[in-house]
Amino acid sequence: MLNNSDKVLVTGGAGFIGSHLVSALLQRGLAVRVLEKPGASVKHLPQNNIEIVWADITKRESLTEAISGCSVVFHLAADPNLWRKSRSHYHQVNFQGAKNVIEIALDLGVKRIVHASTESILTRKNQKDEITETQQVGIKDAIGSYCRSKMRAELFALGLGSMGAPVIVVNPTLPIGPGDYGLSPPSRMILDFCKTGRREYISGDLNLADVRDIAQGFILACERGEPGRRYILSGENKTIKEVFQMLSQIVGLPGPETQIPYSLALGFAFFSELWADLVSGKSPQANLTGVQLTRRIMHFKSSVALKEMGWKVRPVENSLQESIVWFKSNRLI
Repeated sequence: MLNNSDKVLVTGGAGFIGSHLVSALLQRGLAVRVLEKPGASVKHLPQNNIEIVWADITKRESLTEAISGCSVVFHLAADPNLWRKSRSHYHQVNFQGAKNVIEIALDLGVKRIVHASTESILTRKNQKDEITETQQVGIKDAIGSYCRSKMRAELFALGLGSMGAPVIVVNPTLPIGPGDYGLSPPSRMILDFCKTGRREYISGDLNLADVRDIAQGFILACERGEPGRRYILSGENKTIKEVFQMLSQIVGLPGPETQIPYSLALGFAFFSELWADLVSGKSPQANLTGVQLTRRIMHFKSSVALKEMGWKVRPVENSLQESIVWFKSNRLI
């Protein structure tokens, strides 16, 4: 159990999930230290109530001082984007960075490490059934550089946990809700629909969960989870079309009508990435990993173990409504 004598480190604490986790920990009366990369925006964090340290997780020499004195580490720092011009960036940040944080935290004797993985690595090519936390996957199942880097980090964390290290893995699905200052991919999808009234969609599955519930799931996994296990933090399974239909009803726009063929979406993503790689250097309009993931079964079953411990998730429609209210209040739409 977390207690008031614990100092808790949250890497990536200025991110969408991270900032809500910081708030939830503060509400528990805990001392919180946030590790962020130099230059990251932290204006939205309660800076008078937390300690902020600046460090690069890819550089081991900057981490010892940042982690020292903490008894619990939540490692959320990662690059969640599905395209980068330098594909090796994912390995350096999402795998090597996670490895650095976990190894140094263990060397310093922390009593608990919660590693944030992702839902996108848990589906297999020939997946047929709903995905549970006992799902067996390997590197060959991962799509693209982002997923491979997160897969390697999860396997590393689970391996240490299975050997007795106090390391737990959580796999949140797509977070939605208020307070996404950095605009994560799910929020960008919601904003794009609300701004453009897009009528086209690609067939595919999503699992959406409220970011505040995800934050509570992290804490519950930390307090009651077993090392060497993964815990899926999922909400409701929806198709992309269903999500757009819900959004259209909330904001009063026409619903989606035209399904884009997979081959057309894949071709568009290929040339979008090619243009980004060779010419613009900016994020492409579509990316190959995102399109390829739409061909996988992405239906998830929340952690049975955490539900038995009292973890609950609110309806997706409520979270979408609150997301849009927040976007409007921040003049994003």
